Amino acid sequence: MRLESTPKTRAAARRAAALLIFIALTAGALLLSDSLASLGRYGYLGVFLASLIGSATIILPMPAFALTFAMGGTMASPLLVGLAAGLGAGLGEISGYLAGYGGQGIVEKQSSYDWIVRQMGRYGGWFIFAAALVPNPAFDVAGVAAGALRFPVGYFLLACIAGKTIRMVLLAYAGAGLLSQFIDRFIR
Repeated sequence: MRLESTPKTRAAARRAAALLIFIALTAGALLLSDSLASLGRYGYLGVFLASLIGSATIILPMPAFALTFAMGGTMASPLLVGLAAGLGAGLGEISGYLAGYGGQGIVEKQSSYDWIVRQMGRYGGWFIFAAALVPNPAFDVAGVAAGALRFPVGYFLLACIAGKTIRMVLLAYAGAGLLSQFIDRFIR
């Protein structure tokens, strides 16, 4: 007996694949979490990997934020530290998106979920950008909601990377003790 490929079965297969990828990413991040701090010895690549791994977990905090701050103060360019960390953190958020895409009911019972869904309906990528820019524990819920709502993955990643990069650049400059110089040079 041959299974017929229908749009419904293909959609179910995509959701199952997304959920499996999310589980693999989260398991990998949890297994590597003890070695995140040691990634700093690999310079900018280490900061990128630490941020990628740290952002790949949902709800569980990882110490990549502290590494970005510390490396901003010890490496030659806080700007490059922030760019590497922001790119890694933004890309790592794909795990939350995949969790929502694969398991739509995963966070629907959380009180913040309905509010986030309304904001995404009103502001779309701008909401994701703002949520990624400001440190907040609800961002994981926003990533899951984006996946569940089938928000275009390219827009999700673009908004995520942009917001996280700005935040990480500021954090790296703060670690270098140069935040006031950054503000004078780039903002004023």
